[in-house]
Amino acid sequence: MKKFLYIGMIFLLALLIVNNSFTDDYFAKLKGDAWPVSKIVDPLYEEIKAKASEYESPPKNAVVDKVWHAIPGYNGLKVDVEASYKRMAEKGQFRPELLVYKEISPAVHLDDLPPSPIYRGNPDKPMVTFIINVAWGNEYLSPILAILKKNGVRATFFLEGRWVKNHPDLAKMIADAGHEIGNHSYSHPDMKQLSAARIREEITKANEVIKATTGKVVEWLGPPSGSYRQEVVKIAAEENMKTVLWSVDTIDWKNPAPHELINRVMSKIHNGAIILMHPTKSTADSLDRLIKLIKEKKLEIDTLSELVSEKRVIKPPVMENPSEKNANR
Repeated sequence: MKKFLYIGMIFLLALLIVNNSFTDDYFAKLKGDAWPVSKIVDPLYEEIKAKASEYESPPKNAVVDKVWHAIPGYNGLKVDVEASYKRMAEKGQFRPELLVYKEISPAVHLDDLPPSPIYRGNPDKPMVTFIINVAWGNEYLSPILAILKKNGVRATFFLEGRWVKNHPDLAKMIADAGHEIGNHSYSHPDMKQLSAARIREEITKANEVIKATTGKVVEWLGPPSGSYRQEVVKIAAEENMKTVLWSVDTIDWKNPAPHELINRVMSKIHNGAIILMHPTKSTADSLDRLIKLIKEKKLEIDTLSELVSEKRVIKPPVMENPSEKNANR
């Protein structure tokens, strides 16, 4: 009898252990069920969510403008609420300088537009670029390059193919200094007046000599004297190149006094300005002062490719990598 009693007690004890409300599984289930009910809403987290839109900027799509033709897009900014909360949690209060952002890519990119010339960058981007057309003026190249280097500025040099063939060392010097290289045709013709076959020949022949001399693959065409017709733009696009003109002209080929050149540029300077130059004495004598005045206006100076990219210039203290695949196109 006692034997059956012991067996029964052991059976009941085992049953209780299996169904015990205080086992680990039970506590895990209890915690999981209770979490949504017991979660405390943090006022700081909610404040960041509520204020985020005040610090955000929508992306700007690339467009074809009636006046300016192709205008590149510009990334927007979105607050990363979770990352911002982690940075502010220690202080326990909302601090705008601790916000974390993501760059948001526009829906329409420059590459999505039909072939169109580019005269300027996005008007919301506080950056300008110098485009320097080179087919002569060798004696002023070294001082211009020295001034650019001293000020930490990169420019885009549009080189005539024939000039590159005759002065390969100078072409390499420009490229080796970290500047961008563009195509200024092979023999400096009026491209608006050329046949389609000649247009393509001028473009491809210049590209070939530039590539052979500097190792650079050219993405930009600067038609001599800014003369073109739509067929020039179309053929350049077929060669994987975009056609570039300018929004601010130094008219340095007329050899103005330095103060005249500087006043001409600074009276027309704007976000996204493409500033046309040549290797002249006027430019060499004006460039250092011009760079300082442009920077005083809180405008950055960089290559044409940087100007037309969608990347933002003035970034908040903490930035995450762009969340979209093509955010930095």
